[in-house]
Amino acid sequence: MVPLTLKVPVPFDYVFPAGALCLGVDAQVDFDRRSEPDNQARDKETGERVWVVRVLDLDPDAGKFGRSTEVKVKVIAPHQPVPPASAVPGYPPAIQFEGLTLTPYVDSQRCKSSGQCKARMAYSLRATAIKPAAVAAAAA
Repeated sequence: MVPLTLKVPVPFDYVFPAGALCLGVDAQVDFDRRSEPDNQARDKETGERVWVVRVLDLDPDAGKFGRSTEVKVKVIAPHQPVPPASAVPGYPPAIQFEGLTLTPYVDSQRCKSSGQCKARMAYSLRATAIKPAAVAAAAA
């Protein structure tokens, strides 16, 4: 049986070859339950809470052609992930993700009712945890 969604495990260095800086961690809101006191989204497979970690991709090619270098990675965890302390005061901390998976999908929001469709291939990123970045690789 073929699964409805394909989750491809990928190494952190493949997705963020130049590293990533943590900009913040927020709870993912489940808009179907927004009137309830606990309206945080839950993972469909595990039932764990879903957290959105905003990161800045440090790859110089990430911002080509006017694209944003900010990426959102969903972390599935029972408690809110806490970013490590920054090694440089005043700057966001460098982080890595554990258990990073990539899920491809078709983004059809660009399709118009006039019959013109500019759908594109997109992907979402999920992880199981965050940890401090390895500074030994950055120093070399």
